[in-house]
Amino acid sequence: MYTRILVAIDESAGSGHAVKHAADLARGLSAALRIIHVLDMGWLPLAPELAIDIDTIAKARRAAGERVLAAAREHVRTTGVAAEIKLLETTAPTQHIAAAIADEAAHWPADVVVLGTHGRRGAERLLLGSVADGVARLSAVPILLVPRPGSGM
Repeated sequence: MYTRILVAIDESAGSGHAVKHAADLARGLSAALRIIHVLDMGWLPLAPELAIDIDTIAKARRAAGERVLAAAREHVRTTGVAAEIKLLETTAPTQHIAAAIADEAAHWPADVVVLGTHGRRGAERLLLGSVADGVARLSAVPILLVPRPGSGM
């Protein structure tokens, strides 16, 4: 069925559930597992007029992303599954996180992409958008959405 499972995570609780589900799936199918985290760095070139230190911000965001990935890999390791981790970055203000995830799924290549959901509804969802929706529209492989417990999804 699936031999290469890609799970994309952020700092949310929903991502933790997605990682657990992806690890269970990888273990049950003896599949390779890759965990990715995408940093939205495309806006940084727009920041010079704000008089902020772009390099310091970029380094801090990369360090935080590496910590998120390391924690996910350690959690997966405790379940007996080995996982690769990869930190990705958007590079232009017009590049969306969803596009980076779909591109990684195509280039690795993944058989399925696992994503956690935030459970947003109504105006909040409209204003904040949905990475999961974007990946579903852009990906050539199946998407498995893992709802946050209690989200009513």
